[in-house]
Amino acid sequence: MMISDAELDALEAEIPILAGLRRFGEEAVNMPWFSRLGRPLDRETRALARAYLDGLGFPDAEPARLRDWTEAADAAMTFDVDPAHWEAEESLRAALAADALEILSEDALNIAMTHVSALLGERVKAAVHDAAHFWEVEDEELLNAAAGAALHAAHGAALSLIVETEEDHPFRRKFGLFTRGRWPIGIAGLTFNIF
Repeated sequence: MMISDAELDALEAEIPILAGLRRFGEEAVNMPWFSRLGRPLDRETRALARAYLDGLGFPDAEPARLRDWTEAADAAMTFDVDPAHWEAEESLRAALAADALEILSEDALNIAMTHVSALLGERVKAAVHDAAHFWEVEDEELLNAAAGAALHAAHGAALSLIVETEEDHPFRRKFGLFTRGRWPIGIAGLTFNIF
């Protein structure tokens, strides 16, 4: 099977982007996932949260610390009832995915996202279970929700890297909260719950 010059050019253009995503995943593996749960929100965490909220279109919401897994579980249940911010995120995600498909082929994008998941999946699950062990939490559904949220944030950040969004893009900021050891659960009313 012969590959055309145009197809080769397209493949060559994808290689630097895919290499960048590989580096992104490899660096993310070494972040302190779920290591600061329940701790007071420092200035940098508040700044990341504020940038996320403003960028997502929730300027009136304020970050709030959740102190334990019980509060985190309650906030996660509230998130299911009040999905306005989820809808805003999904709208951003759909736009980024469409833009990414103008830069990468569908196969390359699928490979990149699968690779990010493969690199981070076990690390994130282990970090969640380590944190849960420390707190003596055994709710597997809650732990899976935390790990899934982290991987979802990693995918959003990866899309933002492909599209080369600004540093203050909400997905980069949310991912930054996770890599600072937090679990940004979601917005309920005017409160951005961060564990």
